[in-house]
Amino acid sequence: MTLEAYLVTALAVVLTGISKSGFAGGLGILGVPLVALTMSPQAAAVLLLPILIGIDVLSVWRYRRAWQVRMIVALLPGAALGIGLGMMGFSRIDPDVLRIAIGTMALGFVLRFALARSPNTKPRASWPAILVASAVSGFAGFVAHAGGPPIKGTLLRAGLDKSAFVGTNAFFFFLLNLAKAAGYSALGLFTVESVVASALMLPCLFAGVGLGFALHRRVPQATFTALAHGLLAVAGINLLLIGGASFWSA
Repeated sequence: MTLEAYLVTALAVVLTGISKSGFAGGLGILGVPLVALTMSPQAAAVLLLPILIGIDVLSVWRYRRAWQVRMIVALLPGAALGIGLGMMGFSRIDPDVLRIAIGTMALGFVLRFALARSPNTKPRASWPAILVASAVSGFAGFVAHAGGPPIKGTLLRAGLDKSAFVGTNAFFFFLLNLAKAAGYSALGLFTVESVVASALMLPCLFAGVGLGFALHRRVPQATFTALAHGLLAVAGINLLLIGGASFWSA
């Protein structure tokens, strides 16, 4: 790994650690695009996956008393369906079209929050909506590493407190990333070089997660909800820009 690649990857890991452990995402979706500035997107995804699992493990343990088991159980069937569809459609679907679709969905969640939420409005997530969102997340996560926004939007609509939101998100993506790791292993994508490169990022992983935990403790619930929606908007815009630029250039 070159010095440039190391520095860019270190920045991506710190941002991802802060985002996933403190606010359950948003900036985390920038990881692969950032690292892909210095290597192929596939290599970036392979390098980052063990790091993402490491962040998930720490977050799952930190928020172990805040998981919403009922919500996780509700999310898993759709996610399994989505992963299965992703495996079948991996070579057929255009990742850029998928990124545009997921980005649009993310901004739709944010727009609904901005326009419809009031002090008398009770957020809720219906079971059909949960099934669709988790299936889209499983599919998009396998095909284009863009499975975060549908789950984050669903959890925000469920009205969870900030620790339950982060903990439930962490546990779900821990399971999802383990399934992806099994798929990557079956495809022979992990190499000695990629594992060593991932291991070099451990100090950055711990630094990012530590900062995320500290920020999570200090941010009030109302501010957290606004920030979570703001980060979801960042993720949506990022997906639209990346997907749109690649789609039109092609």
